[in-house]
Amino acid sequence: MRPLLILALTPALAACASDPADTTSDVSSSSGAAASFGSTDNEAPTTSDATSDATSSDPTTTTTAQTTDPATTDPSATGSTGDDSTTGADSRDDEALLRQAIAGEVDPEEAMRTIADRGGFPVETAGGSYLFACLCGAGDWQLAGAHDEWVGAPMELVGPMRWAEAEVPAPDGSLYKFHELGDDAWIADPLGRRYGYDDNGRFSLVRASAAHLERWYDIAGAGLAPRDLQVHVPDDGAFTHALYVHDGQNLFDPGAMFGYWQLQDSVPPAMLLVGIDNTLARFEEYTHVVDDLGDGEVGGQGAAYAELVDTIVRPRMEAEYGDAAVVGTMGSSLGGLVALIIADIYPDRYDMAISLSGTMGWGSLGLNNETIIERYAAAGKRDFAIYLDSGGNGPCADDDMDGIEDDSQSGDNYCENAQLLTVLQGLGWSEGADLWYVHTPGALHNEAAWALRAGGAMTNFAGL
Repeated sequence: MRPLLILALTPALAACASDPADTTSDVSSSSGAAASFGSTDNEAPTTSDATSDATSSDPTTTTTAQTTDPATTDPSATGSTGDDSTTGADSRDDEALLRQAIAGEVDPEEAMRTIADRGGFPVETAGGSYLFACLCGAGDWQLAGAHDEWVGAPMELVGPMRWAEAEVPAPDGSLYKFHELGDDAWIADPLGRRYGYDDNGRFSLVRASAAHLERWYDIAGAGLAPRDLQVHVPDDGAFTHALYVHDGQNLFDPGAMFGYWQLQDSVPPAMLLVGIDNTLARFEEYTHVVDDLGDGEVGGQGAAYAELVDTIVRPRMEAEYGDAAVVGTMGSSLGGLVALIIADIYPDRYDMAISLSGTMGWGSLGLNNETIIERYAAAGKRDFAIYLDSGGNGPCADDDMDGIEDDSQSGDNYCENAQLLTVLQGLGWSEGADLWYVHTPGALHNEAAWALRAGGAMTNFAGL
């Protein structure tokens, strides 16, 4: 047991229970519960002079996002869905459904829910135009984007739904936002499929063949709460490797509460990243056994979360984007712990587990339950690769004689990860072949530190 760590964690857990956006970074990198379906972005609206292509105050200088030369696409990539990964047969059905909603024949909110879960917004019509829709709330809303040099056009109102139809001559890489004239508020499409970030926050994309982000909404299963997925799609949707990454809110968004990993900048080519948002039940879902941080027992639903990832999220992503030749899972802190939990439960399904500053002492922080260190020691050598890292420093100690070296003030879970490294080496994992360990002395337990190390971890994964 490490008393100081428990003291540091207890307020974080209490804060998580009362305020989903208020946690510490010692074990939790949560930025809150998954956004509710149909809500607007939880980000400060961009200003109007910052929204002409979301990069320039002069609409005449508007450009579109960079596209990729199809000739540079690697034809050997395993997963590939062509120039735009989420358009296809559903578009005609989506158009018909949205036009029914516009005509008042079906419930607009339900129609938008179905479309967001299927082909996604905006909807391409049979005539080549695009239908945009938004549950934007009260106000005088317009659709504006690179297609009209950010001038803007009014959106019609049907019940709670605003909608517009627009010609977009060059949809690939074309940016757009919704603009409320009264407050001069600009928001990215709350239910848009394709998006990205720049200095003015999040923007939406009509279509995209260059590397970009995509969002899937309200994915649920295994008895757990629904959550969004945030997916980095590489150039032309072509990839050989797929990595399922936890705490999705902190991976790509520059406005994330505790900082972000900047994975869109460090991800190697031909790699699909599936960011899985956390929920208010993060402590429960990311742990394999219960522990006590000072306010009673918590945790132990890691197997259910692993089931969600492997039997719900992964098949859905493979159906949408294609299969990868190499599959892994990655996270930090408790997210690093649950990456190892997933690999332990499904050892033949994942080629690598990546843990940054993983909370390997969970189970022994306030109780005497099995840690992941002990679980891996008992299971023996498996065929998947493992990456471990941490900041902090020694010395390490096991003052309470529970077998886990977590009774020092080493910081950033250094001692527990060093102990797990020794266990894995004894079992037959070999550094540089199927085991990697990085120690950054003194590095802190936060997103900024993980952003610096995540690229190296993904590079090791790309080499498999």
